[in-house]
Amino acid sequence: MPVTSRPSPPNEWIDGFLFVGNHLALDFLNTRPLLGVRHEELLPDVDALVRWLVASGLLTSQTAKALAKKWRNTPQAATFLRELLSFRERFRAIVLRQEAGMRVSDHFIAQVNSLLMQHPSKVALQRKKEKLELEATFEPERPNDVWAPIAIAVSELLSDVPPARLRKCEACIVHFLDTSKKGSRRWCSMNICGNKIKVAAYQQRKRTAKKKLRRPRKQNQS
Repeated sequence: MPVTSRPSPPNEWIDGFLFVGNHLALDFLNTRPLLGVRHEELLPDVDALVRWLVASGLLTSQTAKALAKKWRNTPQAATFLRELLSFRERFRAIVLRQEAGMRVSDHFIAQVNSLLMQHPSKVALQRKKEKLELEATFEPERPNDVWAPIAIAVSELLSDVPPARLRKCEACIVHFLDTSKKGSRRWCSMNICGNKIKVAAYQQRKRTAKKKLRRPRKQNQS
């Protein structure tokens, strides 16, 4: 089965969604980033959720169009979305615990195991040129079917990824898997936060240098 860790796509924003996490579970977590001075909910409705599934590569555009029409304005979809976003915030707390060197709670493990049992991920052999690969298949019919790829992604992150490689950006609330060789990545993206922090540090150094130049020199007393 394919691992859900992956390099960020060249375009860090795809159809209004941020993809800098290097892992599907973290890209899901980052659907509520800090933009400017406030948090922005990128999954406000079912249509947005379906668009995110396409942007993340889980659905094709053709399949998504039919699903959005089928799920739109249904009580089942609205209920599922509330539960999904609530789970996302519980997952955020777990990632923060891991980043702080703490263990994943037994309660959260039980929640994920329950999702895995209720919504198992289906797999199938896929021909890739001259090779056969076992890959997860995702053909949702009901909104609750979306639990399958989310649960497996979260499970893989918690079981396969060293906690020391999980990071929260130093300038915002976005989380990412540090895949750099030295494990020294500090920002979610150089384009989004890295340059901003470097410019701010440069401006601060300039202000400090100017203050030093303006200070009157002490005259030596004879």
